[in-house]
Amino acid sequence: MSCRSVQYPGVHLVGAAVRIGDHLKVCSQGYTCCSEEMEEKYSQQSKQDFRNAVVELSNHLQAMFNSRYKKFDEFFKELLGNAEKSLNDMFVRTYGRLYMQNSELFQDLFLELKRYYVGGNVNLEEMLNDFWARLLERMFRLVNPQYHFTDEYLECVSKYTEQLKPFGDVPRKLKLQVTRAFVAARTFAQGLAVARDVISKVSAVNPTPQGTRALLKMMYCPHCRGLVSVKPCYNYCFNVMRGCLANQGDLDTEWNNFIDSMLMVAERLEGPFNIESVMDPIDVKISDAIMNMQENSMQVSQKVFQGCGQPKTLAQGRTSRSVSESGFSARFRPYNPEERPTTAAGTSLDRLVTDVKEKLKQAKKFWSSLPGNICNDEKMAAGSVNEDECWNGSAKSRYDFAVTGNGLANQVNNPEVEVDITKPDMVIRRQIMALRVMTNKMKNAYNGNDVDFIDLSDESSGEESGSGCELQQCSLEFEFNVTEITGNAKNDKTANTSAATSLGLSATAFFFSILCLALQRQWR
Repeated sequence: MSCRSVQYPGVHLVGAAVRIGDHLKVCSQGYTCCSEEMEEKYSQQSKQDFRNAVVELSNHLQAMFNSRYKKFDEFFKELLGNAEKSLNDMFVRTYGRLYMQNSELFQDLFLELKRYYVGGNVNLEEMLNDFWARLLERMFRLVNPQYHFTDEYLECVSKYTEQLKPFGDVPRKLKLQVTRAFVAARTFAQGLAVARDVISKVSAVNPTPQGTRALLKMMYCPHCRGLVSVKPCYNYCFNVMRGCLANQGDLDTEWNNFIDSMLMVAERLEGPFNIESVMDPIDVKISDAIMNMQENSMQVSQKVFQGCGQPKTLAQGRTSRSVSESGFSARFRPYNPEERPTTAAGTSLDRLVTDVKEKLKQAKKFWSSLPGNICNDEKMAAGSVNEDECWNGSAKSRYDFAVTGNGLANQVNNPEVEVDITKPDMVIRRQIMALRVMTNKMKNAYNGNDVDFIDLSDESSGEESGSGCELQQCSLEFEFNVTEITGNAKNDKTANTSAATSLGLSATAFFFSILCLALQRQWR
């Protein structure tokens, strides 16, 4: 036995004396090259090596989720900004100052959409219903400029919205498309962020005292025997890692369910309700709705008058003044597709989704594969071909024990690490619950239902696996705020564009429409 090559951090021993190891706590108490101080330093180094190995593998996955979250988040936000800019530019170029005086009506619509996306407490269905109700109030005034309408009368008008469908089928279709698209987009982005955060918390491992003993025995006790170049046997390493990562192994089932649900929602991002195909033509769709109201204004008004009563007539001078004061002669002209702003960051949703789907598939079974992936590193363990030339925990020889199963419960018979299966790591239990809640949310988003949940878990930055918590502090509560959406919708942008160019009213009448909108602003 030679101690010439034995070293520990900061010290290299040449010709160190061989001694009896009865002073050692973990390594063999036979002949040894290690002092008590060396064993302690090796113990600290083994913990650090283990942490580094877990972090190195986890960081790659965490970085993937983080970069994809940033890309999707940037894409969605820029897409919303481009849609708002497209609508704003369309009406500014056509109506100039008159539109700008009334632009906050549409600005509020986009503000609420953005607020929903970033996690605001916005009910999309109610918000869109509110938008169309206020637009109807203004439109009803503008198509009937000779009448005076009280607030009570306009409330009555709103009651006929569903029955009369003054904006045609546009509100129903747009509500279906916007709700499903935004639910899927927001939930998918949240899912990417949750995955990133779960990895961050779970990969900050803090081995138990029993785990630290097993790591020292596997990694550095052979050094104390002069076997510096001998690596641990693969199955031996596997058992040690399975024991030290027992709680992480329990993540695997919920993690895989979560990944599957993410892939399901990714299908929604590629389908007919994808947010890109919904938001890009939203300006033309709203214009088409206004056109529908104008073309059917007589029939709508007659039915409202029958149900709500005949309104009072305004003085003739007031009506004629409102029209005669206009000098407006422009006609509605929507953008050609080439004139629209480029889609976010010059990319497309399809390319982003295709990329992230591939990465999600690769992320499945990450936690159950982690022990093996650590041991596959040649710096950590010997390969399976060196079964008789590896460290088995006590000598350079074959390792005879079978590999234990994955997860906490299976460690009851782990021959290398003493694991108390009655005391699960509460940090990891919280992350399991976070994945379960997010999976629920994903499934609802896939079905077109919006789910709001309140996360009561501890978000402290210093949290590590192994730190523990009180059970009541580790819970996640969630509440369902479901907006059930059924039916199908088609996104035919070219049809909307051509329809929007053929407004039925004269330029003067349409100007009066915009003017009345500006005068009758009652947004929220």
